[in-house]
Amino acid sequence: MPQTIRPATPEDIPKLVELLLLDAAERQAKDSVLWRMADDAPVQIEKALEFALTSGQQPVRQIWQVALHAGQITGVIHAMLLPVPPIYAGAKGAPGLILPDSFAASDAPDGTVGALIDAAENALEDAGAQIILSSFVTGKAWHDAFQQRGYAPLTLYLSRSDLGKQAMPADIRPATDADIAGIVAQSAVNRQVLCHIDAFWDIHPQADARFAAWMTRSLTLRDRDMLVMGAPETLEGYVIAQPASRLHFPPAHDISCTGVIDDYYHPDLADPETLANTGADVATLLRAAEAAFADRGLKAAFVVCPAGWRSKIELLEAGGYKTAMVWSIKR
Repeated sequence: MPQTIRPATPEDIPKLVELLLLDAAERQAKDSVLWRMADDAPVQIEKALEFALTSGQQPVRQIWQVALHAGQITGVIHAMLLPVPPIYAGAKGAPGLILPDSFAASDAPDGTVGALIDAAENALEDAGAQIILSSFVTGKAWHDAFQQRGYAPLTLYLSRSDLGKQAMPADIRPATDADIAGIVAQSAVNRQVLCHIDAFWDIHPQADARFAAWMTRSLTLRDRDMLVMGAPETLEGYVIAQPASRLHFPPAHDISCTGVIDDYYHPDLADPETLANTGADVATLLRAAEAAFADRGLKAAFVVCPAGWRSKIELLEAGGYKTAMVWSIKR
């Protein structure tokens, strides 16, 4: 009997909860701290599916599809249109992203993973996506299927799950309003490096003003630490230690003990190939973010890093980080 792929429906939710719990368990087996299972994981998965499949008030376009064989659901794939961050131009519109909470049962027919990916790509293109991204955490069949379809690493998410208790470095301090201009200037250099690495990160003409507004607002948020090195007029670097979000973690996982580092720059990272001055100051900023996480009782740090920024990858790996997730782009 041939296999078919169709959009998921609310009636599929019980079976999808079953499959997505197995999917989450595979991630948890890879890193039990980073991918910690929520105590009420089945409830959280069901709530997320009900919202995605029934609500008319979706903040982003989600696509859920299922594979069927002999009348039974044997796999599921989750995709979305990814909002473009305001500092990037996004000339090609919202990219399509295949999310990590996609899964094929162990008894699914050969080719199920590939068929699900093909269906998700088609649905994303029909929704207007001109760029297709994939996310990968675990599963050889998924890794191989993405690679066979021409996906190449775009962004690495490196993690460390042994933060312990750390002291804040003496030469790092909390950011203030006086530091916003310096943070924006450093971020502008950071964006130039990103765009040099890959044109995917094309810069919005109003990026500085937009980033300044976000940094000013961020100073008022109590769930994060904005840390800087140097005086405001000669700022040397910055790092923002913020809470994890559902963009990177499916609903089965407890993200309350995980922090994310995305906005992070020091001039010693300016060459994406070679780390300058042994990277001592950059490492100090990283340790400061880890100390801020530890002070909040967080157990894992999750750092966003372009796959082509080899000097930053070198620094992170030297600091005990390992790649936990990969976002790839279809070339």
